[in-house]
Amino acid sequence: MHAPLSPQAPAEALRATLAELVDGLPPRQAAQATARLIANYRGATPTDAPVLRDRSDVVAYAAYRMPATFEADRAALGALADAVPRWTPSGHTDIGGGTGAAVWAAADIWPDPADGAAPRPVTVLDWAEPALALGRELAARAPSAALRDARWRRARIDAALDVPPTGLVTVSYVLGELTPADRAAVVDAAAGAAEVVAVVEPGTPDGYRRIIEARDRLVAAGFHIAAPCPHSAACPIEEGTDWCHFAARVSRSSLHRQVKGASLAWEDEKFSYVAATRFRPGPATARVVRRPQTRKGQVLLDLCRDTEELSRETVTKRQGPLYRAARDTAWGDPWPPREDPAP
Repeated sequence: MHAPLSPQAPAEALRATLAELVDGLPPRQAAQATARLIANYRGATPTDAPVLRDRSDVVAYAAYRMPATFEADRAALGALADAVPRWTPSGHTDIGGGTGAAVWAAADIWPDPADGAAPRPVTVLDWAEPALALGRELAARAPSAALRDARWRRARIDAALDVPPTGLVTVSYVLGELTPADRAAVVDAAAGAAEVVAVVEPGTPDGYRRIIEARDRLVAAGFHIAAPCPHSAACPIEEGTDWCHFAARVSRSSLHRQVKGASLAWEDEKFSYVAATRFRPGPATARVVRRPQTRKGQVLLDLCRDTEELSRETVTKRQGPLYRAARDTAWGDPWPPREDPAP
């Protein structure tokens, strides 16, 4: 067994571990498996047929998709942590977690306690045993004790899913593989088990629709929206005209470039998400929902506001500190920038 990678943060440790994994992949086999996985993820997979069937599938997925899923999850959970800065998960269950991108992201946002206390319990539920096996293998090398001690449990992700009580439940890049009835049941199971639920989906119109469905069910279950929305009322985007999504920067591996025929060392992963809490969070006054447009002496920000509306704000150079803050503001950030919470 490999020794843990230390003292790297989870993000760097995951990249290093995946790089070693890629080095052992036969390029042709990896490319073929990856192409098939892409076709499955873009299509419709029945709930009784896991996408990841064997180790070659899982290794290709981990090398190709796990970095992007990790970055999207980390961005979503980072926005959640920003809305509830004094909260940390007492435990974490990841539904349909596969090789564990979401639990790695959570370990990056909420590190192990520094006072020697026991790490939070972490459980990954998935129906694909090869994915669980590789996730366990990757986690054994993690710098986080919570990851090294995580439980990897096989479970059908459907209406019969049982989720024990915990602090945080994540459902990441899973709902698109389920039937509508199972999607609803899984979100309800997450809501019944957790203080906080975070759901992440691809940043496509279909992914956004699944997020809205999950958001509506969470609000109906008594949850408050912590991110990205600055309110828990209905989404102000008119159905069919647009969709809410964000982007996370991902470093491309050699496999990424080979499969995509690409030369750039990075790409942007588009994702949609919702994070909701049983207690009242401190959501942003507004959220930047499009890439800011920087022009001479001004920055244009497209915002979703806590007044339950979309609007554009122009911040000019004459506004001094606010203008400088706007120039540093990114797509998906709260606006205006939060002050650091008092200790």
